[in-house]
Amino acid sequence: MTHSNPDTTGGGVNNGVNVAALLGAREALDATPEAARFKWRATCEWVNGTHSRSTVSGFFGLGEEQDRGKSFSFDTDHPAVFASEDLGATPVEMVLSGLAGCLTAGVAAVAQHRDIQLHSVTATLEGDMDLQGILGIDPDVRNGFRSIRVHFAIDANASEDDIKALVAQSQKRSAVFDVITNPTNVYVDVN
Repeated sequence: MTHSNPDTTGGGVNNGVNVAALLGAREALDATPEAARFKWRATCEWVNGTHSRSTVSGFFGLGEEQDRGKSFSFDTDHPAVFASEDLGATPVEMVLSGLAGCLTAGVAAVAQHRDIQLHSVTATLEGDMDLQGILGIDPDVRNGFRSIRVHFAIDANASEDDIKALVAQSQKRSAVFDVITNPTNVYVDVN
């Protein structure tokens, strides 16, 4: 699929990111900070066993409900080695995918803004987890990732230092990186 985006940098670079629109949104939100307060939503329904299906569609932002006009669904499950059906990625793999998507989108946006033409960007992530915590074998073992490693392979019209700076800026502005690396208040209730 070809995306037609205007060259917003003046240098002939087109990574598919409309930087002018992003900068305009930043300027508008700077003038009206209450409009920058968004609420993202997901609904998850159990299917069977460890298989669930999450759906996202509308969200609140810019001071009102936003309707995409479509929904996105994501199936999660556990692999056969856990005596499950393996009908979707594990929830922790979805976390890695969210981080990868957020950082990669940031690389594209920063590259466009810095007049750097990308040819390819691949993020490979690995997360270390000890299942003794989840399974209740050892209460001192954390349930979540002990560490996550992100490796980028980037081919671009830029120096190695410029590419490292793209990744650093993407990391600095990534919402998912922030969610994973900083404590977030999570409230759980039951109806």
